Amino acid sequence: MVPLPNVSSKILAKVIEYAKFHVDAKKANEAEAKIKEFNTEFVKVDQATLFEIILAANYLNMKGLLDLTCMTVANMMKGKTPEEIRKTFNIKNDFTPEEEEEVRKENQWAFD
Repeated sequence: MVPLPNVSSKILAKVIEYAKFHVDAKKANEAEAKIKEFNTEFVKVDQATLFEIILAANYLNMKGLLDLTCMTVANMMKGKTPEEIRKTFNIKNDFTPEEEEEVRKENQWAFD
């Protein structure tokens, strides 16, 4: 038995769903397109669920699931400004305007 602190039954069910599909798909030699389709649908969950799956995948050392979910979060940020990312993830900006300007100057390459 593996203790799973802070992993709800809802999240554990999702993790098991992912693992079962991938084990069965490998056994059945499923086409890459079918696996990709499953993965695309699997991550269509609310942010809270997605982050809980990331934590569970990390705790359980499930590299494939961790990669999939982290890539999903990365894609949610791709091409967005810092302000858009803050809005997407409900992150409070705790920089003063002066501090923010300094960070932008130091990292100008990232904004070009």
